[in-house]
Amino acid sequence: LWQEFLEMITTIQCHSHPHFKPDLPSPQKGPRPPYNNHTICSHLEPTPDEALEDRALLDAIAWPKPPAPTSLNQTSDPVHSLFTILPSKGGRERRVGDQLEALVQMQDFQGRPKHYGGDFLVARLHSPELGAGVAGTVVDHLNGSYSALFPLLWEGPAQVTITMVHSSEAVAVLQRLREQRSDRFFFRSLFRSGKLSETSVCNMCLPHNRPQEPLCNYTDLHTGEPWYCLKPKRLSCDTRINHQRGGNTNDLVTHKEALLFQSLVNIKVVVHASGPDRIDVLPKKIDDQELENRSIEPGPVQYNPSGYYYKGSWRSFDGTPVRQFDAKSITQCLTGKVINMYGDSTMRQWFEYLRAFVPEFNLRSTSWTGPLMAVDSQHNILLKYRCHNVPISVPTIIASELRYVANELDRLPGGPNTVVALSLWAHFTPFPVEVYIRRMRHIRRALERLLARGPGTLVVIRSANLRALDKELSLNHSDWFSLQLDRVLRNMFMGLAVVFVDAWEMTLAHHSPHNLHPPPDVIKNMINLVLTQVCPAKKS
Repeated sequence: LWQEFLEMITTIQCHSHPHFKPDLPSPQKGPRPPYNNHTICSHLEPTPDEALEDRALLDAIAWPKPPAPTSLNQTSDPVHSLFTILPSKGGRERRVGDQLEALVQMQDFQGRPKHYGGDFLVARLHSPELGAGVAGTVVDHLNGSYSALFPLLWEGPAQVTITMVHSSEAVAVLQRLREQRSDRFFFRSLFRSGKLSETSVCNMCLPHNRPQEPLCNYTDLHTGEPWYCLKPKRLSCDTRINHQRGGNTNDLVTHKEALLFQSLVNIKVVVHASGPDRIDVLPKKIDDQELENRSIEPGPVQYNPSGYYYKGSWRSFDGTPVRQFDAKSITQCLTGKVINMYGDSTMRQWFEYLRAFVPEFNLRSTSWTGPLMAVDSQHNILLKYRCHNVPISVPTIIASELRYVANELDRLPGGPNTVVALSLWAHFTPFPVEVYIRRMRHIRRALERLLARGPGTLVVIRSANLRALDKELSLNHSDWFSLQLDRVLRNMFMGLAVVFVDAWEMTLAHHSPHNLHPPPDVIKNMINLVLTQVCPAKKS
């Protein structure tokens, strides 16, 4: 069963994610060694079944590690690197339905070809004239060259853009930070009783460097999710008032490593083409001769994205036409519905978009973390948003308002008029992957219970998206961290009756600059995709 599970994950990775590594290391049977960071969380060892799943998931996101460079000159330089659009098979004209391949050759700062893989590249095929765009997949050949594959989906001009997010050497630094410096982000809580108040450091796992200091244990009784604070000197643990971000550790990298994270130099820099970067796509033409030619000249492995933009609107590949909703049709669709939204600020964007169409009564919290609620009693519409529990990096939130999503899901009755939307990823990037796996496992089990007791409940899961990066953001919130969590998310919920909104592809394929909070055009397309599932078009 374990081998079948790993093979299933491997197949999904090949068709769904960039940088698929086809030759994964042979799995070792038995539980994965526990994450060793010398913290109070060392006792949180998974069960044997959980350990097997952990091992399969971690193997599925394995990333090639490069040799250690001696200087910046030996690392990947997007300016010296080039890509070439390969000719079509048999020299045929390119038509809608074909596949385009671009070959990327990475070079170092001295213009010498790289001979190993691991660079983090993203690819997009787009047409500003047509408002069209689709995410490509990047295949790492582990020898310094990469293939970018794109389906040809529209007639007219199409331009290839390849971007190096991080060099392989930078990714190696990010791997080290994730595995060895999970303490680089910390939090605080205010404790208060009467006129006496104290502030204490808190985290998911606190180091044992001062074992004589007592701890306040806030581990959740239902999920077992850990959280600790150093006990205040004069106050008891039950006087905790709030939760707030404390900060992050500086001096995480050496001077030589810092050179790998330079804006406009080796963070999100475009790789140029050695020749034309644009093609013209002709209409689809099917005749017996062409079908015969295509059957004897197979192209590369086909890549199927989740969708693409055309004339500014997202078109899904799941076979369901995405409906376009205006104010009137949004109200009609939401009538009689309860929409429960949980997660981070990228889910709060959905709430804010929909709240504009539920104008009767809005219960606004003083904090953007919520909880937030909007009610339209005339149409029997209820919108709710609640942020997820720690680790969440916010200015401040009342401790009693922090709820684990799994526990909130267990309180829902569910049913055909219930919609659940989830987005948890942005605040987990500084932590080990095992932390995210454990949280998603609790949510998955809660969703299974919800779907069992409330048949007809619609569950929507939003993936991670790309964001703007500089050095400091890269060290804690790089797109590479987000991509790793995104792969885990997809595999964790594979086979469950949920709708997946591919925010990764929807932001990669869009013309807007990457942003933690995507622009209104992208949010509108996401909501149209969700509402299409809530209110599918009636069949004639």
